[in-house]
Amino acid sequence: MNKLYIGNKNYSSWSMRPWVLMKAFGIAFEEVKLRFDFSPGSAFYQTLAPLTPTGKVPVLVEPDGFAVWDTLAIAEALADQHPELAIWPRERQQRARARSLCAEMHAGFSKLRGLCPMNIDADLSEQGAKLLASEAGLRADLARVDALWSEALAASAGPFLFGEFSAVDAYFAPVVMRVTRYGLPLSATAAAYAKRVEQHPAVATWVADSLAEKDFLDFEEPYRQCP
Repeated sequence: MNKLYIGNKNYSSWSMRPWVLMKAFGIAFEEVKLRFDFSPGSAFYQTLAPLTPTGKVPVLVEPDGFAVWDTLAIAEALADQHPELAIWPRERQQRARARSLCAEMHAGFSKLRGLCPMNIDADLSEQGAKLLASEAGLRADLARVDALWSEALAASAGPFLFGEFSAVDAYFAPVVMRVTRYGLPLSATAAAYAKRVEQHPAVATWVADSLAEKDFLDFEEPYRQCP
């Protein structure tokens, strides 16, 4: 059985992607959740040291012990493990486009990711309004997300970016968390898509787990004080 190492569900946007993907497609795995602790010699780093040189989550460990890190690499590994599942769109050009969208998110949107870190347990809409008013880069990132989603939905006729739920929707699930928790405005089409993603059973389960954690980490909280 696969083993997936993840961080705190409330904060770890990267961990959310493969976890949601595996849950959505019914791929069995053992979850190993590591509490974020970036101090030297922490249990977090000690656990990851034999698995990945990056010292970061997520990490997928395959049944034979082979470790895969990086969310895109994990998605590809899962698709190779399970060719019977439409983890990526079946049609070649649509598959390439879906990978392009994931790669764009992976490498870009620095203002959205940096200014609006994922925090599922928080209502940060007031902060989101301030950031949107003051940060042109955030406005540009949000506009690109909206356009990217809207164009894909128009081409596929929905309900998800390439028809049925796939790796690209799991990849954008943390973006949905950011948009909704920071109250960032979207077009009607993009907002409806975000709602469908959040209502997907795999995403809803991650959200429920996040809300149950009650583990406030001050270094992950630029906008809130410890309750």
